[in-house]
Amino acid sequence: MNFGIVLFPDVEELDFVGPWEMLTMWSRYADGPQNCMTVAQTAAPITCAKGLSVNPHHAFDNCPPLDYLLVPGGQGTRREVDNPAMRDFVARQAQTCQAVLSVCTGAFVLHAAGLLGGKRATTHWGSLDRLRALGDVEVVEQRWVRDGSLWTSAGVSAGIDLMLAFIAHVGGEEAAGKVQFGAEYYPDAKVYGDFRGHPQAPRYIRNGPT
Repeated sequence: MNFGIVLFPDVEELDFVGPWEMLTMWSRYADGPQNCMTVAQTAAPITCAKGLSVNPHHAFDNCPPLDYLLVPGGQGTRREVDNPAMRDFVARQAQTCQAVLSVCTGAFVLHAAGLLGGKRATTHWGSLDRLRALGDVEVVEQRWVRDGSLWTSAGVSAGIDLMLAFIAHVGGEEAAGKVQFGAEYYPDAKVYGDFRGHPQAPRYIRNGPT
Protein backbone atom coordinates (compact mmCIF):
# COMPACT_ATOMS: atom_id res chain seq x y z
CA MET A 1 0.00 0.00 0.00
CA ASN A 2 1.54 3.31 -1.14
CA PHE A 3 0.72 6.72 0.33
CA GLY A 4 2.28 9.69 -1.44
CA ILE A 5 2.50 13.36 -0.49
CA VAL A 6 3.25 15.82 -3.28
CA LEU A 7 5.84 18.53 -2.70
CA PHE A 8 6.65 21.66 -4.71
CA PRO A 9 8.57 24.92 -4.20
CA ASP A 10 6.95 27.19 -1.58
CA VAL A 11 4.83 24.40 -0.13
CA GLU A 12 3.65 25.25 3.40
CA GLU A 13 5.69 23.13 5.81
CA LEU A 14 3.04 22.07 8.32
CA ASP A 15 0.61 21.30 5.49
CA PHE A 16 2.63 18.18 4.78
CA VAL A 17 4.73 17.63 7.90
CA GLY A 18 1.64 17.42 10.15
CA PRO A 19 -0.07 14.78 8.00
CA TRP A 20 3.31 13.04 7.49
CA GLU A 21 3.70 12.65 11.26
CA MET A 22 0.22 11.13 11.59
CA LEU A 23 0.71 8.98 8.50
CA THR A 24 4.03 7.48 9.55
CA MET A 25 2.79 6.78 13.08
CA TRP A 26 -0.15 4.97 11.49
CA SER A 27 2.24 3.04 9.27
CA ARG A 28 4.60 2.01 12.06
CA TYR A 29 2.31 1.43 14.99
CA ALA A 30 -1.21 0.79 13.72
CA ASP A 31 -0.94 -1.23 10.48
CA GLY A 32 -1.15 1.75 8.14
CA PRO A 33 0.24 1.92 4.58
CA GLN A 34 3.54 0.09 4.24
CA ASN A 35 5.15 2.69 1.98
CA CYS A 36 4.99 6.40 2.81
CA MET A 37 6.73 8.72 0.37
CA THR A 38 7.12 12.28 -0.79
CA VAL A 39 6.98 13.04 -4.51
CA ALA A 40 7.95 16.10 -6.55
CA GLN A 41 8.37 17.00 -10.19
CA THR A 42 12.10 16.29 -9.91
CA ALA A 43 14.29 14.71 -7.25
CA ALA A 44 16.01 18.05 -6.53
CA PRO A 45 15.67 19.50 -3.01
CA ILE A 46 12.51 21.52 -2.41
CA THR A 47 12.64 24.87 -0.61
CA CYS A 48 9.42 25.29 1.35
CA ALA A 49 7.48 28.45 2.19
CA LYS A 50 9.33 29.15 5.44
CA GLY A 51 12.76 28.10 4.22
CA LEU A 52 12.87 24.40 5.14
CA SER A 53 14.67 22.29 2.53
CA VAL A 54 13.48 18.73 1.92
CA ASN A 55 14.53 15.93 -0.41
CA PRO A 56 11.68 14.13 -2.21
CA HIS A 57 11.77 10.35 -2.25
CA HIS A 58 10.58 10.17 -5.87
CA ALA A 59 10.19 12.31 -8.96
CA PHE A 60 6.94 12.24 -10.90
CA ASP A 61 8.43 10.04 -13.62
CA ASN A 62 9.57 7.26 -11.27
CA CYS A 63 6.81 7.40 -8.68
CA PRO A 64 5.07 4.04 -8.22
CA PRO A 65 1.29 3.80 -8.48
CA LEU A 66 -0.25 5.32 -5.37
CA ASP A 67 -3.18 4.06 -3.32
CA TYR A 68 -3.55 7.40 -1.55
CA LEU A 69 -2.36 10.86 -2.55
CA LEU A 70 -2.22 14.07 -0.50
CA VAL A 71 -1.63 17.53 -1.98
CA PRO A 72 -0.60 20.22 0.53
CA GLY A 73 -0.99 23.95 0.03
CA GLY A 74 1.04 27.12 0.33
CA GLN A 75 1.95 30.03 -1.92
CA GLY A 76 3.42 27.59 -4.41
CA THR A 77 -0.04 26.35 -5.37
CA ARG A 78 -0.63 29.64 -7.22
CA ARG A 79 2.00 28.50 -9.66
CA GLU A 80 1.29 24.77 -9.58
CA VAL A 81 -2.31 25.12 -10.78
CA ASP A 82 -0.81 26.23 -14.11
CA ASN A 83 1.90 23.56 -14.13
CA PRO A 84 0.96 20.83 -16.65
CA ALA A 85 3.33 18.34 -15.02
CA MET A 86 1.63 18.77 -11.65
CA ARG A 87 -1.88 18.65 -13.07
CA ASP A 88 -1.12 15.57 -15.14
CA PHE A 89 0.56 13.73 -12.27
CA VAL A 90 -2.31 14.34 -9.85
CA ALA A 91 -4.95 13.47 -12.45
CA ARG A 92 -3.12 10.31 -13.52
CA GLN A 93 -2.53 9.02 -10.01
CA ALA A 94 -6.10 9.85 -9.00
CA GLN A 95 -7.41 7.42 -11.60
CA THR A 96 -6.26 4.47 -9.49
CA CYS A 97 -6.11 6.01 -5.99
CA GLN A 98 -8.55 4.85 -3.36
CA ALA A 99 -8.61 8.41 -2.00
CA VAL A 100 -7.14 11.83 -2.80
CA LEU A 101 -6.65 14.42 -0.06
CA SER A 102 -5.66 18.08 0.06
CA VAL A 103 -4.65 20.50 2.78
CA CYS A 104 -5.18 24.25 2.61
CA THR A 105 -4.86 25.63 -0.94
CA GLY A 106 -3.94 22.20 -2.23
CA ALA A 107 -7.65 22.13 -3.05
CA PHE A 108 -6.94 24.39 -6.03
CA VAL A 109 -4.48 21.84 -7.41
CA LEU A 110 -7.17 19.16 -7.14
CA HIS A 111 -9.53 21.45 -9.02
CA ALA A 112 -6.94 22.18 -11.71
CA ALA A 113 -6.51 18.42 -12.13
CA GLY A 114 -10.23 18.06 -12.76
CA LEU A 115 -11.10 16.37 -9.47
CA LEU A 116 -13.04 18.95 -7.46
CA GLY A 117 -15.79 20.13 -9.80
CA GLY A 118 -19.23 19.42 -8.34
CA LYS A 119 -17.76 18.42 -4.97
CA ARG A 120 -18.00 19.70 -1.41
CA ALA A 121 -14.67 21.06 -0.21
CA THR A 122 -12.85 23.52 2.00
CA THR A 123 -9.55 25.37 2.08
CA HIS A 124 -7.65 27.99 4.12
CA TRP A 125 -9.94 30.72 5.45
CA GLY A 126 -8.11 33.32 3.38
CA SER A 127 -8.97 31.47 0.17
CA LEU A 128 -12.59 30.45 0.81
CA ASP A 129 -13.95 33.19 -1.44
CA ARG A 130 -11.45 32.28 -4.13
CA LEU A 131 -12.65 28.68 -3.95
CA ARG A 132 -16.26 29.85 -4.22
CA ALA A 133 -15.33 31.95 -7.24
CA LEU A 134 -14.42 28.81 -9.17
CA GLY A 135 -18.18 28.37 -9.47
CA ASP A 136 -18.45 24.59 -9.36
CA VAL A 137 -17.39 23.77 -5.78
CA GLU A 138 -19.71 23.69 -2.77
CA VAL A 139 -17.57 25.40 -0.15
CA VAL A 140 -17.98 24.18 3.44
CA GLU A 141 -16.41 26.14 6.31
CA GLN A 142 -15.20 23.18 8.36
CA ARG A 143 -11.81 21.91 9.48
CA TRP A 144 -12.09 19.05 7.00
CA VAL A 145 -14.63 17.80 4.48
CA ARG A 146 -15.12 14.43 2.86
CA ASP A 147 -16.98 13.98 -0.43
CA GLY A 148 -16.71 10.37 -1.50
CA SER A 149 -13.06 9.54 -2.10
CA LEU A 150 -12.00 13.21 -1.97
CA TRP A 151 -10.94 14.76 1.33
CA THR A 152 -10.05 18.43 1.80
CA SER A 153 -9.05 20.43 4.86
CA ALA A 154 -8.74 24.00 5.99
CA GLY A 155 -5.33 25.58 6.42
CA VAL A 156 -2.02 24.40 7.81
CA SER A 157 -2.73 22.67 11.16
CA ALA A 158 -6.12 21.42 9.90
CA GLY A 159 -4.23 18.82 7.88
CA ILE A 160 -3.54 16.95 11.12
CA ASP A 161 -7.26 16.74 11.86
CA LEU A 162 -7.87 15.62 8.29
CA MET A 163 -5.35 12.82 8.55
CA LEU A 164 -6.66 11.54 11.87
CA ALA A 165 -10.21 11.47 10.49
CA PHE A 166 -8.93 9.68 7.41
CA ILE A 167 -7.08 7.11 9.51
CA ALA A 168 -10.23 6.48 11.53
CA HIS A 169 -12.19 6.00 8.30
CA VAL A 170 -9.71 3.63 6.67
CA GLY A 171 -8.01 1.93 9.61
CA GLY A 172 -10.64 2.25 12.33
CA GLU A 173 -11.10 4.24 15.52
CA GLU A 174 -8.54 2.18 17.42
CA ALA A 175 -5.82 2.91 14.87
CA ALA A 176 -6.63 6.63 14.92
CA GLY A 177 -6.63 6.54 18.72
CA LYS A 178 -3.16 4.98 18.79
CA VAL A 179 -1.85 7.67 16.45
CA GLN A 180 -3.52 10.49 18.36
CA PHE A 181 -2.22 9.19 21.68
CA GLY A 182 1.28 8.60 20.33
CA ALA A 183 1.41 12.10 18.90
CA GLU A 184 -0.22 13.52 22.05
CA TYR A 185 -2.47 15.50 19.76
CA TYR A 186 -5.22 16.83 22.00
CA PRO A 187 -5.35 20.49 21.00
CA ASP A 188 -6.72 23.03 23.44
CA ALA A 189 -10.04 24.49 22.32
CA LYS A 190 -8.96 27.95 23.47
CA VAL A 191 -9.28 30.67 20.82
CA TYR A 192 -6.79 33.44 21.56
CA GLY A 193 -7.48 37.09 20.83
CA ASP A 194 -10.71 38.29 19.24
CA PHE A 195 -10.48 36.46 15.93
CA ARG A 196 -13.97 35.01 16.26
CA GLY A 197 -15.08 38.47 15.14
CA HIS A 198 -12.67 38.67 12.18
CA PRO A 199 -14.66 39.25 8.97
CA GLN A 200 -12.95 36.29 7.29
CA ALA A 201 -13.15 33.91 10.24
CA PRO A 202 -14.61 30.60 9.01
CA ARG A 203 -17.82 29.36 10.56
CA TYR A 204 -16.13 26.71 12.70
CA ILE A 205 -14.16 29.46 14.47
CA ARG A 206 -17.07 31.89 14.83
CA ASN A 207 -19.33 29.20 16.27
CA GLY A 208 -16.69 27.21 18.15
CA PRO A 209 -16.52 26.40 21.88
CA THR A 210 -15.86 29.20 24.32
